[in-house]
Amino acid sequence: MQTSIGKTTKSFFIKILVGIIILPFVFWGMGDVFRGGNQNIVATIESEKISTQEFTNYLSRLNLSDSERKNINKTKLLDQILKEYIGRKVIELEIKDMGINISDASLKRIIVNDENFYKNGKFSRIEYEKFLLKNSLSAPSFENNIIEQEKKMQLLNFLSSGTVIPNFYIEKEFKKENQTKFIRYINLKDFYKNKKGTKEQFEKIYKENKNIFIEKFKSFSYSELTPEILVGKKEYEKNFFSKIDLIENNIIYGVLSDEITKNYNLKLINVKNVNKSKINTEGTTLNIEDQLFKKIFSIREVNAGEIVKLKNKYFLIQVNSIENKQRKINDKRVQEVINLQIDIQNKLETNTKIVKEISSGAFSQKKMKEFATKNNLKLQNIKISSLKDNTIFTENLIKKIFLFGDNQVNLITDSKLMNNFIIYTDKTEYEKFDTTSDKFKIYKAKAKLNFAKEIYKRYDDSINNKYNIEINGKVIDRIKNSF
Repeated sequence: MQTSIGKTTKSFFIKILVGIIILPFVFWGMGDVFRGGNQNIVATIESEKISTQEFTNYLSRLNLSDSERKNINKTKLLDQILKEYIGRKVIELEIKDMGINISDASLKRIIVNDENFYKNGKFSRIEYEKFLLKNSLSAPSFENNIIEQEKKMQLLNFLSSGTVIPNFYIEKEFKKENQTKFIRYINLKDFYKNKKGTKEQFEKIYKENKNIFIEKFKSFSYSELTPEILVGKKEYEKNFFSKIDLIENNIIYGVLSDEITKNYNLKLINVKNVNKSKINTEGTTLNIEDQLFKKIFSIREVNAGEIVKLKNKYFLIQVNSIENKQRKINDKRVQEVINLQIDIQNKLETNTKIVKEISSGAFSQKKMKEFATKNNLKLQNIKISSLKDNTIFTENLIKKIFLFGDNQVNLITDSKLMNNFIIYTDKTEYEKFDTTSDKFKIYKAKAKLNFAKEIYKRYDDSINNKYNIEINGKVIDRIKNSF
């Protein structure tokens, strides 16, 4: 449940901070809303309880980074995740209360009509399964996500049903995309390229964030379990799967992989001291299938065997040791990260200064020319005729430019501060708005959807006060301390 970001200087800071993901230190909290309660219940929404198991299962699916996990008890990240999860549960309760449901037939219709799964103009089950494998998704989880999104869309439609959208509102949506802008711009790429960090800045960032520059190395063993090895046949038959079950039982009862290997005459491959990039301490890259390695490296428990199925192949794997090593300040990757952080800080500070000057009226068209001359930058002219006219600007940046009025100076940037421009709008020409054209139907639908989102936002605010929500602070603290 997100709120829109306005055009004020304050919102500019928010946009930029959201884009900084190099050093994960800034998280938002929920305030003093925690109470005591049942040790197995994280939160209660009316009579609906969120169990510890349910919430930790949700956490495990988020794939938090090692640094986020390590620092989770020092930040408000877990509180923010819980807040968002509660928001989802509240919407689910509303959807249930309204009786919104998606049938199996409707779900099938949505999937088979998705062109991502087409081959030769028709739905292909193989393409669908390829998509799931490529994105490491199971069919149930993917389909449940489709159901969840479709229910929310139906809620939006329900809230806006019967609403008559006036033509001026549709025209407003039409004009957002169907116009020609004549602008002057300064690309700040070369300006920021020449700004380098000092040695003091570099050392300060490294010293303050040493805990982030830690690399995890794992030693592990693995063996492919084939029918030929386990039962002496090439086919996958009942005896093979019975042996797999026996091996799994051995693992459950604490039998180590090396014992299982001896008992079943397996060919065990031992790998020592490899990082998540598949490179060992000697600089050699490990030759192993990506999905298998990703699964092995995700295991956190040492000396606990596990059977993994990947692409109809079975593997016995076991992590033998995990070692954290401090990266040195002259490490190439460390230098890349710190240089990138310094670059972001420089851009943030300069962009903020320019935005403040623009907001106060001090950065005029004349000042823009002086800025270009002083910093040996080009002040260029361009005509932008559509959102796809992206030889210089991305589509998202053009959408921002199309919102600017004539005779205005603005600064635009993407969320990661990769592209930064100072823009002056000379003139805008709008395409004729015709209520009888095919485009009218398209923008009527867009206008209705945006109108529905506005209604949804107000609805969102109201239902936050509708439900009695209690959060168990003791359980949250226990979860934090378990990382």
